Amino acid sequence: MKAASPTATPRILVFSSLFPFPGDPSAGVFIRERMFRVGEHLPIVVVSPKPWSPFDGLIRRFRPRFRPVAPRVEVQRGVTVHAPRFFSPPGVFKAWDSTFMALGSYLTLRRLRREFDFNLIDAHFGYPDGHAASLLARWFRVPLTITLRGSERTYAETPAFRKRIAAGLRAADKVFGVSDSLRRLAVSLGAPEARTLAVGNAVDSQRFQPVDRAEARRRLGLNDTDPVLISVGWLIERKGYHRVIEILPELVRRHPDLRYLIVGGATGADDTETRLKRQVADLGLERHVRFLGPMPSDQLKGPLSAADLFVLATRREGWANVFLEAMACGLPVVTTDVDGNPEVVCKPELGEIVPFGDADALREAIHRGLEKPWDRAAIRAHAEANSWDRRVDTLCACFREVVEETS
Repeated sequence: MKAASPTATPRILVFSSLFPFPGDPSAGVFIRERMFRVGEHLPIVVVSPKPWSPFDGLIRRFRPRFRPVAPRVEVQRGVTVHAPRFFSPPGVFKAWDSTFMALGSYLTLRRLRREFDFNLIDAHFGYPDGHAASLLARWFRVPLTITLRGSERTYAETPAFRKRIAAGLRAADKVFGVSDSLRRLAVSLGAPEARTLAVGNAVDSQRFQPVDRAEARRRLGLNDTDPVLISVGWLIERKGYHRVIEILPELVRRHPDLRYLIVGGATGADDTETRLKRQVADLGLERHVRFLGPMPSDQLKGPLSAADLFVLATRREGWANVFLEAMACGLPVVTTDVDGNPEVVCKPELGEIVPFGDADALREAIHRGLEKPWDRAAIRAHAEANSWDRRVDTLCACFREVVEETS
């Protein structure tokens, strides 16, 4: 790799509609964590376009969490975040979201070109963000990188979306996948293989580390001998909490004092909290399942340290940071064989991978996980080996290469 000249220093415009803001502080925290660490080495600014329609206020009367309003401009940890609006009527014309997103962001980027003089757009998610960013990169004549994060598999099943994702990937100077399975997906959609690279997420092993187990349990009102499962993430269908709940009755028969902790909050797009609580009640599991609600990342080490096993029966996952966060607290993981999950839970001493949708396999893996004597120090050591430093060095080198080659 050639050394970058001083004039080729990347000035990165991070483009992602999913990014934390006061109305939804958990949205896209994995993107912020990754790119703010890049921002410690290279100048960045964030543009996080938000969908809008004249009907949003009316819908919020019935669904208060629908499209919470973001501030137009805010500063997070010293980085300026802009949130332009783009027209997006709920439930219709979704194939036009990327075009409207680009148009709605245009004036913001034109102003930032004068104020920040960005020379690279770094987009996250293939659709709508990646395709929108490809239009903006062409209009502003700057190079483009796109990171695939998992939703692309679902979008690619629809021809109109697939066409737009593919167009964005072909236009990109570099395509990152947070897992190698997503990198291969990018190639299958038309990205030149030489322009693709898998760069997974990582974990802050200082923020996520074991705390005293007895104290963590005491704070949660758990007994020292209770077998404890935990899941963490948005309360949305694809995370699969309902799949774990449905197999709990048999697990409770084997482990009468079993407890299942669910940490996470609802989103405006897909809130399953009410259905999950109804499922728990219908199965008579109120004594065994606890909904702890959303929790800031710096508080997660408490319930993670209190648990025996992390479980996520997800049907789609690019690279689940939460697995490494759980491992950093010494927890083994049971999850499904989808997308990048086997790349994170990559050794049997870290946990177990089961076929998606196989309830019997999931139940037996959890049972084995509760019975097995795990080497929790080795599990944490694996998480520590997946530090941010190496990932950020790779990203910064790629950004410099892209800017140098196109300057």
